[in-house]
Amino acid sequence: MDNIIFGIRPVIEAIESGKQIEKVYLKQGSDGELFHKLARLIKHHNIAVQWVPIERLNRFTQKTHQGVVALCAAIELANFETTIENIKNAVSNPLVIILDGVTDVRNFGAIARSAECAGAQAVIMPAKGAASINADAVKTSCGALNLIPVCKIPNLKTAIFYLKSAGFQIIAATEKAEKLYYDADYTKPTAIIMGAEDTGISRTNIELCDEKVQIPVCGKINSLNVSAAASIMMYEALRQKHKNG
Repeated sequence: MDNIIFGIRPVIEAIESGKQIEKVYLKQGSDGELFHKLARLIKHHNIAVQWVPIERLNRFTQKTHQGVVALCAAIELANFETTIENIKNAVSNPLVIILDGVTDVRNFGAIARSAECAGAQAVIMPAKGAASINADAVKTSCGALNLIPVCKIPNLKTAIFYLKSAGFQIIAATEKAEKLYYDADYTKPTAIIMGAEDTGISRTNIELCDEKVQIPVCGKINSLNVSAAASIMMYEALRQKHKNG
């Protein structure tokens, strides 16, 4: 794999130099001064981390990894605050997508593809508990992940507050809502938040939303794939914008 860095010092140097790290795998039971320095850096930079047995690390590389393997992001991540400010200055009624707990790589890639096609300006996701931005995600997105800004942030709650202060309304897609998705007004600055298929949007985040809407289903299966649901929401926003000129 050409997107991995292994060894304690190389990973420390990569983090300190500003290299965008997707996730770090650490060998269970590791110890030592240098190792603890790495652990502190990981925590400080809010990098996703997973403690795994050495067999898992050996699947990444057979070279001397010292119990540390880091995966680098397949794209260059965008700064959240800078991205939102740029969007506000460039677009009168912007649309951004927030992903809460969407961990499936292909769903993420498909959502990014739809977002780029529907004219959304950014995709926002948490630094931890989100899909990896790897080669599979880029492939599924058909290259959209190289075109639309993707922001990873430590805390979605903070991002929601920031978007509200920037004039965005937050619309949650949830099957528990009574209002139908096409009855919402998307012709003003809007952030659509989508949750994981199994757990949905977290309770903390959904309570911060301005509106909650549902996509009606008539079949025996009572829910849509999250990428399909996201596409429906985004294209309703696009339809309303075109209708209103």
